[in-house]
Amino acid sequence: MKNIVFVDDERELLEGLRVRLYKHRHDWNMQFLLSGDEAIAAFEQQHVDLIVSDVRMPGMDGGQLLSVVKQRWPNTVRVIVSGYSDPVQAVRLTSLAHQYVAKPCDGQQLENIIERCFNLQDLLSEEPLRKMVGRIGKLPAMPKTYGRLQAALAQPSVTAAEIGDIVTADAAIASKVLQITNSAFFRLRKPMVRIKDAVTYLGFATIRNLVLSAEIFSQWNTPQSLLEVDPEQLQNHAQYAAVACKSLAGGRAAPDDAWLAGLLHDIGYWILIQECPNELAQALELSRSQHLPLFECERRTSGATHAQIGAYLLGLWGLPYSIVEAVAMHHTPTAITPHGYDLLGALAVSHALLDHKSAHALLSSGEPDSGIDAAYLASLNAPFDWDEAQRRVHSSAVPSN
Repeated sequence: MKNIVFVDDERELLEGLRVRLYKHRHDWNMQFLLSGDEAIAAFEQQHVDLIVSDVRMPGMDGGQLLSVVKQRWPNTVRVIVSGYSDPVQAVRLTSLAHQYVAKPCDGQQLENIIERCFNLQDLLSEEPLRKMVGRIGKLPAMPKTYGRLQAALAQPSVTAAEIGDIVTADAAIASKVLQITNSAFFRLRKPMVRIKDAVTYLGFATIRNLVLSAEIFSQWNTPQSLLEVDPEQLQNHAQYAAVACKSLAGGRAAPDDAWLAGLLHDIGYWILIQECPNELAQALELSRSQHLPLFECERRTSGATHAQIGAYLLGLWGLPYSIVEAVAMHHTPTAITPHGYDLLGALAVSHALLDHKSAHALLSSGEPDSGIDAAYLASLNAPFDWDEAQRRVHSSAVPSN
C-alpha cells in the first residue's frame, strides 16, 4: 500500500477527489486533510509516499508545507496544485515541488501523475537514495554558461534563439527550463522538448527569474575525492552525445527527442558528484582496478547507477516518458523487450559508438557496455545498419559553446 496525503482547504474539492480515487483504495491508503498543520501531524505518525497540496490555504500555505516536507521527509514525492497564473510563482514552486498541477484539477491527469511517480520509485529501491534525489531542488550550472546567460538577458536586443543556444549548452539549465515548461501550469497539449521553443513559450521574464533564483541553481563544487572529474568535460560530453544521438534519429526516435536524451543521459552524475562523492570515487577506483563497467560499480557502492538516479529525477520533473526510459536504460537496453527502433535504441547505440577516450574521466574507466553491437541494432529493425550508424556518429560535429 502506498500512503498519499491530499491537502486543500476546500472540503468539497477533497470530497470530489475521495470519490474519484475510491477505485484505488486497495492500492493507495489516502488521507484527505484541510490544513498544512494536519498534514505535518500525519507525516509524524506514518511514512508518506506522496503528497498533493493546494497552494493558497490559510495559515500554512502549500509552498510553506512542501518546504517543510522537503527538509524533513525528502523521499516523499511532492505535487502542488494551484490556480495561480503567475509564471513567477511557477518558478518559486519548481524548487519545492516535483510536479505542478493547474486548477481546476483534472482527475485523470492527477491519477496519471500519481501512478507514474510510483512507477518511477521502483527505479530506486534504496530509500536513502530516494531521499537524496527527493531533496534535489537545484542543480549545479556551469559558471561560464551561467554568466553568459545572465549577460545575454541584460541585453535589450537579445533574441529567443540566442538565449536558446546558451541554455542548450548546459544540461542543468536546460532540464530546469523544460521542467517548468512541461508543468501543468502551462497546460500544454503535449510535452515540449525543444529548448528554443520552451524559451519562446516561457518568455524572457520567466527565464530571467529562473536564472536569478538561488533556489534553482548552485555553483559547481567538485569534492576533493573527485578532483580529476572536470565539469567542463562532462558538459562537453553531454553536447557530443546530444548531437550523436540526434544523428541516429529514425523509426520511433524523433530528432528533437534524441537530441534531448543525449544531452541529459548523464545528468545523474551531476547529482552523484554533489551528493555522493565518496561513493562515486569508490566506484571509479573499483571500475579501474577490476576492469568493470562504471555503472555496475556505482550500483555496488551507491545502490543505484547514475542512469537510474538521473531518470528518476527527470521523471519526477515531468519530462516525457520515452526520454526518462532512454536515460534509465541506456547502459542496459537489452534488459527490456524492444518494440522496434526507438529512442532507447538510438541513445544506447550512439553512446556505445562515442569515443569515450576523449570524453571525461568517468567514461574512460573500466570496460565499455556489452551487448550493444551490430546484432543488437539489427534486432531493432533500425532504418540503417551498424556501419552507417558508425559513420553518422563519427561524422557528428561537437557544437561549440
